[in-house]
Amino acid sequence: MAVRTVRRVRTAILGAVLAGAVIATAFVAPASAQQAQPAGDAHPVGHRATQQAMDATVAAGVPGVIGVAEDRRGRWTGEAGVADTRTGRERQAQDTFRVGSITKTFISTVLLQLEAEGRLSLDDSVDTWLPGLVRGNGNDGRAITLRQILNHTSGIYNYTADPDFRKLVFGPGFLQHRYDTWTPERLVRTAVAHRPDFAPGTSWKYSNTNYILAGMVIQQVTGRSYAQEAERRILRPLNLRSTSFPGTDARMPQPSGRAYSTLGGAPDQVYDVTELNPSVGGSAGEVVSNSLDLNRFYRALLGGKLLPPRQLAEMTTTVPSDEIPHSSYGLGLMKVRLSCGTEVWGHSGGIHGSSSEAMVTKDAGHSLAFNFNGDWTGDSTKVTDAEFCGTK
Repeated sequence: MAVRTVRRVRTAILGAVLAGAVIATAFVAPASAQQAQPAGDAHPVGHRATQQAMDATVAAGVPGVIGVAEDRRGRWTGEAGVADTRTGRERQAQDTFRVGSITKTFISTVLLQLEAEGRLSLDDSVDTWLPGLVRGNGNDGRAITLRQILNHTSGIYNYTADPDFRKLVFGPGFLQHRYDTWTPERLVRTAVAHRPDFAPGTSWKYSNTNYILAGMVIQQVTGRSYAQEAERRILRPLNLRSTSFPGTDARMPQPSGRAYSTLGGAPDQVYDVTELNPSVGGSAGEVVSNSLDLNRFYRALLGGKLLPPRQLAEMTTTVPSDEIPHSSYGLGLMKVRLSCGTEVWGHSGGIHGSSSEAMVTKDAGHSLAFNFNGDWTGDSTKVTDAEFCGTK
């Protein structure tokens, strides 16, 4: 995909932008942050900048924002706008939403746990586990390692950039194809019908195909799906009750609001895109979660509760991601340097009508997870920067 701004990469729809520049159009007036409550629930002191950034996002046209921050002082919840433009219901901390490419951190964590158990090596080739799958048009899975698919240095074409795929999935065609099931094999075939973007290990480019392959490797190694392994290894141990891998189920678990998109068209025509078959994202973007669970997951991950030190060190060893200023990419984990110099770790993600971000400091002491329920406007970087820099 052509990347022009940080936001366009970090809030990309499965790594491919749905819409370009948009006229700012507010649905509703911004709502205020929740009032101060006992420690451990909410406290507005130190989060005013974050709330202001959320309000500005709604003023720019996003229907609603929900975010939860946690630090040494406790938990703060900020919200603006609405969860449902028809009923006017406000967004809530417990609301679930589609997290898009944040899924990648879950998948990478499972693969690194398998490495820690000696069941695979990051230096294994893709072909070792998926023989013959990545072949043709200059693609060769024998020359691509698992490490390279996890850090996006494989060169494999991004299936969401395929023109025919985009017509069916990202434009008005979505309305006719929202319930279609996409198998991992079909998504990989879409990618390898194109020549690779570069020779493995010689550059960096974000590709959802990499994580479709990672999910297939997990199944090959364990005999169970990536969803089953993630649930067994991450969701249940951390008690992430609002996090799920819905597979082909188009419905959203409750509580949740609605998701809205212009499907790449004019901002005065907005569609409710809440229901969709998430197999279009699969192991690259399938997960449903909420802000509370995402904070718990990333704090546990950076806090060393999910990976041994060696594997966590591998995950946080980054390569330059030239498409994203002030950022570098590890194994399913992004390092971002903010305007005040603070470095945070996490991932962003987008899928139709939903744009999310989850970030945490390296010491796991301060985290933020939030979601926009519209995909055509709003700047997630300003919310993140406000939280981690505006409190200083």
